[in-house]
Amino acid sequence: MREFPYFHNGKEALDRLKAIVTAGENLPEVILLDLNMPVMDGWEFLDEFTKVPPAKKIIIYIVTSSIDPADVEKAKQYEAISQYIVKPVTVDNLKEILNNF
Repeated sequence: MREFPYFHNGKEALDRLKAIVTAGENLPEVILLDLNMPVMDGWEFLDEFTKVPPAKKIIIYIVTSSIDPADVEKAKQYEAISQYIVKPVTVDNLKEILNNF
């Protein structure tokens, strides 16, 4: 699996992923998405990213400190979301993600 960088905000990630889609480059298989990011939060990222249809399915895991039931319910509205993981992320969480491949 090819390594992809991490981004400090949703705008940086969105811009890079759009460029990858446009150029026909290899897309990541998984995105670990924090909801609480500066510039563009995770919800804004999801709204914009779903408008850019990638050539393959990308599995998105929300990784957040939010335990708000409204956030959990909102995440269920996005088809691309595989799982909602509350921080801190454990070794078992990461093993589960890896086992899904």
